[in-house]
Amino acid sequence: MRRKELDGHLATIYLGGGTPSQLSRRNLLRLFSCVEDCFGKDFSQDMEITMECNPDDVQKDMFDNLPINRVSMGVQTFSDSRLRFLHRRHTALEAQQAVQLLRDAGIGNVSVDLMFGFPGETPEDWQHDIDVALGLHVEHISAYGLMFEEGTPLYRMLERGEVEEADEETCLKMYSLLVDKLEEAGYEHYEISNFARPGFRSRHNSSYWNNTPYIGLGASAHSYDLRTRSWNVDNLMVYMDSIEKGIRPAESENIDSRTHYDDIVMTALRTCEGLDLALLDEQHHQLILNSAAPYINKGMLEIRNGWLRLTRSGIVVSNMIMSDLMDV
Repeated sequence: MRRKELDGHLATIYLGGGTPSQLSRRNLLRLFSCVEDCFGKDFSQDMEITMECNPDDVQKDMFDNLPINRVSMGVQTFSDSRLRFLHRRHTALEAQQAVQLLRDAGIGNVSVDLMFGFPGETPEDWQHDIDVALGLHVEHISAYGLMFEEGTPLYRMLERGEVEEADEETCLKMYSLLVDKLEEAGYEHYEISNFARPGFRSRHNSSYWNNTPYIGLGASAHSYDLRTRSWNVDNLMVYMDSIEKGIRPAESENIDSRTHYDDIVMTALRTCEGLDLALLDEQHHQLILNSAAPYINKGMLEIRNGWLRLTRSGIVVSNMIMSDLMDV
């Protein structure tokens, strides 16, 4: 959840980071009742209230009497074989039917998550996924390259030689295809991995990129108030036991000027607007101009109306650029 300011007023609520669509409607109603009691605000359409959903969890009438007006759905792909590779429960057809169920339930703001770079996937395969998503007329699309994270079943498959990672050239071609197709269809490419129809940017996620305070509730949740960042323990039983005793089980860190600068570089530069140089103190203003100069000369960064932003060619090496701009 995030607040508009530090006055306790909620602007957005986001249920996710787990699988909230597994909760019963009764439990969801209890949750929203507690939030309303704590913040003293009636939920209205001017708030963005998002819930993450698995496609196979979407059921008729599941949103009745709930204030949810946006759903983010982890589709990943419209290929049944690639869904089986990910061990997902839903099929491609069920994902498409879930979007219609959401429409029937009155959800007018639907986002789908997609992945590219599967072993053996071709740009033509990826274009099919994009075309199916566009045919569903969803308001928002997030797309990410498949990651083989250490300790996961996918990583162990990679270690055993059972699969091969997609090569960099193919992934870059897929990303370029994604940007071209979605921009052609009228979506704004407003963040490196996120695309929205005009007026449908994720307000909640944008708060992370725009340095807005937020409150995280639940195990592993993070909170930020401009001065400190805190994170709750990830052990669910420890979390619940502590909460019942009136103790918030969390660690925190104070954010100094260097950390704040690095945070802004890592978040603001992900957006299409970029980083407002006027926000920086004199020291960091000069630091970023010096560090950015080589990339500006190469056409990977540009300054427009006092904002530093990545160009199309800079986006594909954004991690390297951001690392080089940091105060280390």
